[in-house]
Amino acid sequence: MRRSVAGHRVAAALLLLGAVAYTAWVLELVLATGLDPVRAYVSELAAADQPLGGLFRATDLVAGLLVLAGAVTALLTTERRPWTSAGWAALALFGAATAVDSRLPLSCTPTSDPVCAARETAGLVPATHTAHAVSSSCAMVGALAALVLLTYAARREDRWPPLGRFGPPLVLAELAATAWTLASVAAFSAGRGTWALGAGQRLQVLLVALYLLLLARCVGRPDGAGAPSPPESRTPQHPQRAAPGEGDR
Repeated sequence: MRRSVAGHRVAAALLLLGAVAYTAWVLELVLATGLDPVRAYVSELAAADQPLGGLFRATDLVAGLLVLAGAVTALLTTERRPWTSAGWAALALFGAATAVDSRLPLSCTPTSDPVCAARETAGLVPATHTAHAVSSSCAMVGALAALVLLTYAARREDRWPPLGRFGPPLVLAELAATAWTLASVAAFSAGRGTWALGAGQRLQVLLVALYLLLLARCVGRPDGAGAPSPPESRTPQHPQRAAPGEGDR
């Protein structure tokens, strides 16, 4: 039992740290990146030609590895149930894809550099651009699947009450932000502007980080699973009855 509780707490700590590392892009608010956060992809912060690209590639790598380790730890230490296990597996995919994504940076910034955008359209950029798109897609598929599966498990199995309460609105908001991002990417690819692509994608990754924080809180509870504990049994108290033949004295 103690080993199980310790495993839950380790998983919670890893997920918490992973969520913090996954929001490292907020440093652009205080650092001069030269990119417009309303227009630019989040991944453009880590582009190979950016002066702070190394910093953001490192934080993405750390975030992915921490979430991967947290998801695997939770999968091994929490109670095995089909929906929950599938959710942890999806979260592990998200972590692994995020780590791989950090090793496949863009070579330039297409939303702010017209030459880069023209080269990308003409297929004259390195293959890492295509590989980056694939790994990013895998990361988002893993994140969405994890959000849906773990939230469903929390409600269906009556465990992790905070996740059952706040998970559904987070999932709906994440789906809306993903739709916004995909529509913006399509518009940009068609030469119709960015449609506030950067804002939509930043909302998308911020909601994932908030979900990770909520998940860490649930997993780190003392019972390690957040399942409601059975009510404490109490022996009804009955007044003592006098033995037959005994009366008041």
